Amino acid sequence: MAIEVTPRAAEQIKELMKKQNMTEGGLRVAVRGGGCSGLMYEIELESQQRPGDQVFETNGAKVFCDLKSCVHLNNLVLDYSEGLMSKGFVFNNPNASHTCGCGLSFS
Repeated sequence: MAIEVTPRAAEQIKELMKKQNMTEGGLRVAVRGGGCSGLMYEIELESQQRPGDQVFETNGAKVFCDLKSCVHLNNLVLDYSEGLMSKGFVFNNPNASHTCGCGLSFS
């Protein structure tokens, strides 16, 4: 199982951690039931991994993922976009057969 973090996303993770005065930890990426398409992404900063987590480190940033979520996130590419209308993390998930317009939920 793997989650790829682009250089832009890694820089954003490190910047968010710096703003929270976090010297350890990373970004938790999880999947929960809900959203317009049945499943939705959740992200939050965490100071350490939890027991059973998969840990992916790319470009100096860590991403934590629980085993149940990893099933839905295998080969996910986590990117960060700063467009004219919005900015935020972008989930490029090859396991999603359908995504909603906001990009935060999938089936």
